[in-house]
Amino acid sequence: MTATDAIGTVTAYDDRRTRVREAMDKLGCDAFVLATPENIHYLSGLDNQGHFAFTALMLPRDGEPRVVAREMERPTVVNQAVGCAFQGYADGDDPAAVAAAAVRTAGSVTRVGTELTSMCLPPLVWDSLRRRLPGVEWIDCSPRMSWIRAVKSPAEIACVRAAAGMSDAAVQAGIARAGEGVRQSEVAAECYHAMLRAGSEYPGFVPLIRSGEQLRQEHVTWTERPLRHGEALLIELSAAKQRYHAPLTRLVHIGAMTPGVEEIAKVALGAQEAVVEALRPGVLAEQVYQVWQAFVDNALGHGRYRRHHCGYLVGAGFPPSWVGGSVVHGLRPNTDLVVQAGMTFHLLSWILADGLPEYAISDTALVTDHGCDLLTTTPREPRIAQ
Repeated sequence: MTATDAIGTVTAYDDRRTRVREAMDKLGCDAFVLATPENIHYLSGLDNQGHFAFTALMLPRDGEPRVVAREMERPTVVNQAVGCAFQGYADGDDPAAVAAAAVRTAGSVTRVGTELTSMCLPPLVWDSLRRRLPGVEWIDCSPRMSWIRAVKSPAEIACVRAAAGMSDAAVQAGIARAGEGVRQSEVAAECYHAMLRAGSEYPGFVPLIRSGEQLRQEHVTWTERPLRHGEALLIELSAAKQRYHAPLTRLVHIGAMTPGVEEIAKVALGAQEAVVEALRPGVLAEQVYQVWQAFVDNALGHGRYRRHHCGYLVGAGFPPSWVGGSVVHGLRPNTDLVVQAGMTFHLLSWILADGLPEYAISDTALVTDHGCDLLTTTPREPRIAQ
């Protein structure tokens, strides 16, 4: 059995459920009702694209977990969800009625945790669920679930490492295809081709491929527009291995490099190196951000350039994200996140602003007992795509 196979064992899910039940006890809860796909996957192994319709996992303090989903998902849940019962609802039924019935199987329930930050808990379902369980006190367990999943097991880390190699292959293929007159969509096709040939599953985010005037439009991706001489092309993507992601970003120039890019690249690369040095167990995420910002301020000779973060936790992900849920836990100001060994971060060192040459770099990093290792390895220096 390989490390990645170990993710799907009965023992692995039992261990995860034990940790979640310990958190449940600390919160004084009788059960959790979880709707975020990543948390359902973490505790059951369910890996499908049916989360556009209400899907939940009811984990009681004792006894069998129950997956609530559309009836048509029964074969998938029975096949994938380790040690879980299934309760289905028909199209046109109120999913909350089935979810409430699942909660009642836990016995005398008075306090239940759920995820108030989840995009997958529709207000109508949430309101109906509360009405159907009038004696239950509901509390938000979203932060507990985030922190439990933040520190990854050796098997999970092996998946992130595997995804990193696939991500590198995809970015390198996209760069190799780029050139004057080549359509952005052709670059995307090469990225996808290399990613899937390397063994990737479908990623939580499509590759983000943009150039020219699109460069600072984050979360915008390819069109049919041809690449133009002298413009910058940004490729940000991640492959997925058993839902675990390892993103990276590379920026190349088409045909010729804009004046000043090599100098600004030294700033971005130096700031990333400073973050790698600072990212170690016990440090506050806010302090890591301050290291990045201080390096950039000093290198630019002023403090006018700001980004909202220089990285964030990454791991298991379902569309539309690779951050692991509805909340971005970042290396940013005003956060109480404490870095721990076993966390994986997407580290970004982007300098994209008016009045400056532009450069962007990002990599997936693993926090170890002694520091930080970059898992993605595609060359980071400025380059020209002919």
